[in-house]
Amino acid sequence: MNDTDLFALIRGELFTAVVGDVLDGLGFQHQFLPPGIMPLTTQMRVVGRAMPVLEADVFSASNDSVGPLAGKPFGLLLEALDDLKEGEVYVATGSSLRYALWGGLMSTRAIHLKAAGAVLDGFVRDSNEIEALGFTVFGRGTYAQDQGPRGKVMDYRCPIEIEGIRIEPGDLLFGDREGVLVIPRAVEQEAVTRAIEKVRTENKVAVAIRNGMSTREAFDTFGVM
Repeated sequence: MNDTDLFALIRGELFTAVVGDVLDGLGFQHQFLPPGIMPLTTQMRVVGRAMPVLEADVFSASNDSVGPLAGKPFGLLLEALDDLKEGEVYVATGSSLRYALWGGLMSTRAIHLKAAGAVLDGFVRDSNEIEALGFTVFGRGTYAQDQGPRGKVMDYRCPIEIEGIRIEPGDLLFGDREGVLVIPRAVEQEAVTRAIEKVRTENKVAVAIRNGMSTREAFDTFGVM
């Protein structure tokens, strides 16, 4: 299944709870990002390939440092943003919570590049503009303070971790109002296939319960609840 078909199938039939349950059964029991990372609006859903971005705090706006990113405001942020591909999700971590990691102009550029969304282990700003644009963004809330003199992107398309959850470039990300899942490439096809089967079985359970079947009998009959 190509990514276009895979993403459409996930969007059309799945939700994070059922995929998370399936991953538990496959032995991947720590795949949800922290619960504080939520969509900017509750109806936003994200499905795409991870393009990980590594952030770091800085503590001076001057150009008198000697490192390779001296004199580069935002570090490699602009390069990382411009490198987004169709269907990818910009996913960033590594900084403190002193400033926003994403804004309106970044969303405008990401839309032009046909990116699938952004997932931030930090804050978002320009939220009204982003909502008007219709771009999908997940983060830890909104906060207007600028990254400019406070943080830089140090690397991108590199492995990252968010509170112990590892994200490799190209991992499948799936998020809705109940959280964001990291689905490893090695099991994504099996996880999605099993999740589809589980959802369709749960739909049968719901019909049976509405028709008077007890929950005990429904579980014994269908094996899900």
